[in-house]
Amino acid sequence: MSRFLSAAGCLLVLLVHTSNAANQIIENPEHKVKTRREKKKSAVLAHAHHSTSTRGSLAQHGQVKDKTMLKIENHKRLNRREKKEVARAEMATYKDMRRQGVDEISNTREAALLRNYRLRNKKKIGLLRKKEASLAQVLFPGVSPEEYMNGERVWIYADLVESKKTQVPYEYYDLPGCPLPLETEGLKRKRMRKNLGARLQGHDMKPAPFDLYTLKDKPCTPMCLVRLEGKKLRWMRKMIERQYRVQLQLDSLPVLMRSKEMNYAVRGYPIGFRPPITANDRRRPKEQKPDVYLYNHLKFDITYHEDPQQFEGIRITGFDVHPVSIAHDIPENGPVTPNTQLSTCVGFNVENDPKTFLNLSFEQGNSISVIYSYDIQWIQNELQWADRWDVYLVGAPDDEIHYYSIVNSLMIVLFMTGAIATIMIRTLRKDIAGYNELQTLEEAQEETGWKLVHGDVFRPPQSYPMLLSVMVGTGAQIGSAFVFALLLAIFKITNSMKKGQMLTSIIFLYVLCGSIAGFISARIYKYCEAKNWKLNSIVTATALPGVFVCMFSILNIFLSMAGAATAVSFWTILALFLMWVCISAPLVFVGAFVGLKASSIDTPTKTNQIARFIPDAPWHMNAIVTMFMGGILPFGSVCIELAFIMSALWLHQIYYVMGFLLAVVAILAATCAQVSIVLCYLQLCAEDHRWWWKSFWNCAMAGFYLFLYSLWFLSSRLDLVGFLPVVVYLTYMSMISVCFGLFCGSVGFLSSFWFTRTIYGAVKVD
Repeated sequence: MSRFLSAAGCLLVLLVHTSNAANQIIENPEHKVKTRREKKKSAVLAHAHHSTSTRGSLAQHGQVKDKTMLKIENHKRLNRREKKEVARAEMATYKDMRRQGVDEISNTREAALLRNYRLRNKKKIGLLRKKEASLAQVLFPGVSPEEYMNGERVWIYADLVESKKTQVPYEYYDLPGCPLPLETEGLKRKRMRKNLGARLQGHDMKPAPFDLYTLKDKPCTPMCLVRLEGKKLRWMRKMIERQYRVQLQLDSLPVLMRSKEMNYAVRGYPIGFRPPITANDRRRPKEQKPDVYLYNHLKFDITYHEDPQQFEGIRITGFDVHPVSIAHDIPENGPVTPNTQLSTCVGFNVENDPKTFLNLSFEQGNSISVIYSYDIQWIQNELQWADRWDVYLVGAPDDEIHYYSIVNSLMIVLFMTGAIATIMIRTLRKDIAGYNELQTLEEAQEETGWKLVHGDVFRPPQSYPMLLSVMVGTGAQIGSAFVFALLLAIFKITNSMKKGQMLTSIIFLYVLCGSIAGFISARIYKYCEAKNWKLNSIVTATALPGVFVCMFSILNIFLSMAGAATAVSFWTILALFLMWVCISAPLVFVGAFVGLKASSIDTPTKTNQIARFIPDAPWHMNAIVTMFMGGILPFGSVCIELAFIMSALWLHQIYYVMGFLLAVVAILAATCAQVSIVLCYLQLCAEDHRWWWKSFWNCAMAGFYLFLYSLWFLSSRLDLVGFLPVVVYLTYMSMISVCFGLFCGSVGFLSSFWFTRTIYGAVKVD
């Protein structure tokens, strides 16, 4: 009893203490702390209010009716006529502002309005894209803004040093510059967490050597002294000549270079520059190399937004840089530190001047001393955190172009659907009715058309049945992994904007889809009455990964010799090998076991013991002709979207429209199925029953067209310099083309198999 009373007393004291604490929090608002959920809710409400307030912002009172303007100001829904009225007014205002010279990339209110108008289609989400949102919600769903307090340490992170002229990126600290700053263990552990895709792509974010504190302007500050000579000097000149750019990040924002006069903004800043070649430069002897100048001073402009009523602290909304080339005065004694006083590094007045450019002239035995410096300015503006990504996508292709690409693909699908409908509804229906009528009337007429080969159409292929089953199973595995990866991106489980996350999901899903490859390969191999099922399972599990690992390992040797950031370490290769051996291969064997234990695939007709003689086919039904004809349509249905994907892969553009890509993949699969069915029907009408391999290659040739397109892209869009960048490009594009061809071939084969079983199952055969 005493224990019960003591427990009750403790419980009463606890309740009283909790009640007093709650009352104290209510009475003292300054002690109230916002939870993460409340912060996120307030941020979302602020974004929603801002997105609705910018609707129709370019429309003026003189351009639309008062009733329409009143609806816009009160955030009421507009009808169709009013929307057209506002759209015409906004278009007129946009053209007038552009004629007046208003740019779209600065942080002014006018530029923000122009960007909002240009990106209005991108700022919509939902199935029918009617829900208004911000680009921050579209690109980074569920990510809440981060607030920084006054005087708080903020880190700038250095990413890759890359160039469009070469596909061999380097790490920031591979350049001769200032050393890596010290960081806390917690920050270091957080930075070291990278996904597999980021490791394969060479992304390794490290803190840059800049001291940055919130709202603390910093005048010109020297960092360190570096001497360039010999190989280092030659390498820096080579990097500048090949137009390498340094990529930095602050609060997940890439550093940006803006030009209001030219109305453009580009990510990253160049290492240096080479002036335009003049007539005097052309008359120089070849031994005299042209002048090359180094950017050794960086002027950072960090814009921020603050609203004490909505949140505490500030939110970073812009991260700009202006590189400067200046030959600083070299001190006679002592090392260069942030406390070193230099006559050429005072205040914020360090600007580009041709008289003080830092020239990296290369002469025999010379040495150049370089002092790296920087200055930082914090600038307040009215740009919202939700709109800070607008400037990065101003030059990106509009969503209307993606709509056009899908319409182009749909036109091809509709054309093929018409052909299929004609065959299935008119020709096949008539043929099947005629064949069945002959059987009922028992007319002794000679059979004609595709029914003649009913005794041979399901004869298994005599040449390489194992290879066919392996390629079909692997193609199904690739397609399944890619579709699942797109679905994860669409449902916001993964984010394609985060470095390496899309590649990581594709690799893991490919490994997990091994059972699909094993099942399909085993089913086809069992139907072919082949006996060596163990070898078939091993080849299915190892063929494509083995080929790709060999290609990647050889390429990795050359990348390691060049010191590229994309050179993969031994541990990463070991992780890929363990995933392959411990996860993918067992799943393939499990799928193969299930496929072999299942009953054989039933066919509606029996196969004759002796194969039927195949007559000479017309020229248009030649195997080579049908292969080249069949591959054009699948490739043509996705060629426009491929241009965007190639630009994102090799020209460092942003691609995030996974919904469009999933629609294009569905159209590609439908096109492959329809092309395969049409060509299979024409082949059977020509009394040729050898459709197995032809149905695969008729669609798999789309991979060959993709490789040809990559060669055209290399010659017309890329300006690669050197042998290794070309090898890197061709190696990766050959891998992509092989995967593309296997997927298309797998869809074509499975469609033809279903088609033949369907039409011969509808015919009465003795």
